[in-house]
Amino acid sequence: MNDMSETPKTDSPPADQPAAKPGLIRHLPLIAVVAVALIGAVTLKDYLTFDTLRDNREALMAFRDQNFLGLVALFMGIYIVIVVFSLPGAAVASVTGGFLFGLVTGTAVNVISATIGAAGIFLAARWGLGAALTARMEAAEGRVQMLKQALRENEVEVLLLLRLVPAVPFFVANLLPALVGVKFSNFLWTTAAGIIPGAIVFTWIGVGVGSVFDRGEDPDLSLLWEPHVIGPILGLCVLAAMPILVKSVRGSLRGPKSKDT
Repeated sequence: MNDMSETPKTDSPPADQPAAKPGLIRHLPLIAVVAVALIGAVTLKDYLTFDTLRDNREALMAFRDQNFLGLVALFMGIYIVIVVFSLPGAAVASVTGGFLFGLVTGTAVNVISATIGAAGIFLAARWGLGAALTARMEAAEGRVQMLKQALRENEVEVLLLLRLVPAVPFFVANLLPALVGVKFSNFLWTTAAGIIPGAIVFTWIGVGVGSVFDRGEDPDLSLLWEPHVIGPILGLCVLAAMPILVKSVRGSLRGPKSKDT
């Protein structure tokens, strides 16, 4: 009887073999993102351009007048795919949003679409590499532990800075937070809030893009770096960084006191 009761236990090792599959499945979204991004960078770079917008602007405007909500849904779907897979043409899409929907509606559509796309790539990275890296950071000590603690104490401020600083590529600001384990809720709202200034600029360019095309020119995206535009954005960066500076100063002042005591 004892031998028969023990035989089912010998079947337990094979049950461990399928456990390796969920690990691979978990990485599939991120693998798909990387694969589509590489393919799209090669195949779509000549299509998601201002020339394409110029050649199809009359058809787009006619479709907008006939089915406004349908075009909004189609535009948002394309924009989300561009962001999720880091495809070329995000700036063209933002300008197109202003061209088709005006400043207010265009900015709202651009911000919502970019935020949803950013959330998609964040979750893909978090489900894959992010989970493993977060677990390693939790178990790490020394400088890694200090970095993790500093990020948690200034999570919102750092996320806002990643969005507000124009020099930070959008896909980096999407992937990095996922890999270091920030809260998804904080990532979501700081993304939506942080990209508003830049979205307004690109949408504003799109509002006047029709007259630019009529002159045979391309939209001037360097407007973002004009002093009257970049100045307020850098001011917002300073405001976002102020809590971090205040905390660091307070920490440095408290340090010597704790040593004296």
